[in-house]
Amino acid sequence: MIYFDNNATTPIAPDVREAVRPFLNELYANPSSPYGFARKTSVAVATAREQVATLVGVRPAAIIFTSGGTESINTAFHAARALRPERRHIVVSTVEHSATLACARRAEEAGYRVTHVPVDEDGRLDMEAYEASLTPDTALASFMAANNETGVLFPVTEMAAQAEERNIFFHCDATQVAGKIPFGVDQRGMTFVSLSGHKLHAPKGVGALVVDPTLNAPPLLAGGDQEGGRRAGTENIIGIVGFGAAAELAHNAPALFEQSVRPLRDELERRVSDAVDRVRMAGATAPRLPNTSMLLFADAPSEALLARLDMLGFCCSSGSACTSGAAEPSHVLAAMRIPPEYALGAVRISFSRYNRPDEVNEFIKEIGTLVNSLRQT
Repeated sequence: MIYFDNNATTPIAPDVREAVRPFLNELYANPSSPYGFARKTSVAVATAREQVATLVGVRPAAIIFTSGGTESINTAFHAARALRPERRHIVVSTVEHSATLACARRAEEAGYRVTHVPVDEDGRLDMEAYEASLTPDTALASFMAANNETGVLFPVTEMAAQAEERNIFFHCDATQVAGKIPFGVDQRGMTFVSLSGHKLHAPKGVGALVVDPTLNAPPLLAGGDQEGGRRAGTENIIGIVGFGAAAELAHNAPALFEQSVRPLRDELERRVSDAVDRVRMAGATAPRLPNTSMLLFADAPSEALLARLDMLGFCCSSGSACTSGAAEPSHVLAAMRIPPEYALGAVRISFSRYNRPDEVNEFIKEIGTLVNSLRQT
């Protein structure tokens, strides 16, 4: 098997597996229990909070552990609406993750006005339209730092500053950038930041929301007093410890991605262009994550192409795992106005630190034949 779908999820790192092993066995106590045995797990949660906080440059108290990026995004929307009930406007982009778009739709159903800021053909955000969308009635602007399908980066630091100038809450979906490029939570304007553990070699089912503890953001989940009363529910100790260990490993990862992963991605794109005619790379001229390539093969349906790649042992996707199986082009490619003959032939390759040059060689050996055979059927 050759795994090329690391924007969907990543394998658990060996050091992370070792870090969580004791909590799968002897250290099973509930961190909220009052006895000494439980204090060992409570200390582990505190350590993980420090590790995740250090990764994004905030104080540990700013970290709320959640079940993942989706819950973090939902919590940010819930908090913004509750803290600014008099404001009835939300701003997102046309290419956000499905979790953000679903939250925006829910707000719209509740009577909010939602502005969808467009992107150009390379996935760059229309910054003039963004700035024009910010009004005194805007409760929240919610934008991803990097697109999960194309890897295209948004200038979220600049965007957050513009929102702050207008006293508007800004939520940054940073699930795809942490551990891939240098990213720190600029305290100027970033009210909420969402993170996901399984995107950087931690277990699934754990994430974090970064939020200033003085904001008194109301919890999405009511119940106990876990996470300082900001997120109820018994702590996922295995996930949290794994997230902390993965965050520790991720400190030097951006340099590794730049030195090793980006050249691998660039080589794949160059060799695919040489091997196959009528192929595009979505967002090729825009700033992108170093690990992501959205290949667009004209007149080679991605569903059939991915099935044949799967039979040969390649794990790829046509975009977000949260919307896989759709018969139409993804909303991201539609928003970028990619011609249908290309958009319907989308194959996303997303690398991790564990991918190797020989895996690219194997992909190049097969892709031209596969595409050409589909075009002849």
